[in-house]
Amino acid sequence: MTTPRARSFDAAAALYHAHRPGYPGALFDAVEELAGRPLRGARVADVGAGTGIASALLDARGARVVAVEPGDGMAAEFRRAHPAIPVVRGDGNRLPLASGSVDFLTYAQAWHWTDPARSVPEARRVLRPGGALALWWNDLDTTVPWIAEQDRRLRDYFGVVGVPARESLEGLEAVTREVSWSRRIPLEAHLANHASHSAFLVLGASRTREFMDAERARLRALFPDGVVEETYAVTLHVAAC
Repeated sequence: MTTPRARSFDAAAALYHAHRPGYPGALFDAVEELAGRPLRGARVADVGAGTGIASALLDARGARVVAVEPGDGMAAEFRRAHPAIPVVRGDGNRLPLASGSVDFLTYAQAWHWTDPARSVPEARRVLRPGGALALWWNDLDTTVPWIAEQDRRLRDYFGVVGVPARESLEGLEAVTREVSWSRRIPLEAHLANHASHSAFLVLGASRTREFMDAERARLRALFPDGVVEETYAVTLHVAAC
């Protein structure tokens, strides 16, 4: 979690918090179902918590949440937005948590910043017997034609070939579930969501603006009322440790 791309979020914490999507209730239903235990009353460590988007939703489900976040800017934004939820500094490769202290260890959009050779043993260490590791990623659904076209443009712009590996569990057996959901947001909010991703944060303002200006023109033709319907597919993995 200490790469330049991981650190890039600190300077854009407010943008991240304002425009990143949340998660549907059905995702947390699936976490409970696959783990075989409720979140309510459970001790949950949310790792790579960022500005607290997932932590706040876990708290609302009745979990007793402690957040773990390595970045200065993100932790400061977390504390501003969620003063009642404790946040400690650290990352998944070396968790600042006592052994056998949590029922759930969650990673929302964050597992890929860890080294599974280190983060899997750490998960085993801090989880209580019968505890569960839950990882999920919220991705725009590329089965929707306009999203697929945008995804192609993004890949071409950044020279990305294929999908980066991000789900290695170093021998842990996980059950997978996909949860679909959507939201309607202003076009400018859609573009700001993209701008909050690390690829753009390290790209620089000029080239980011170049892409966003072209994308704005394309999407205005598709969404003349200025409201974009984003469709998401959340990929969830739950492993017993």
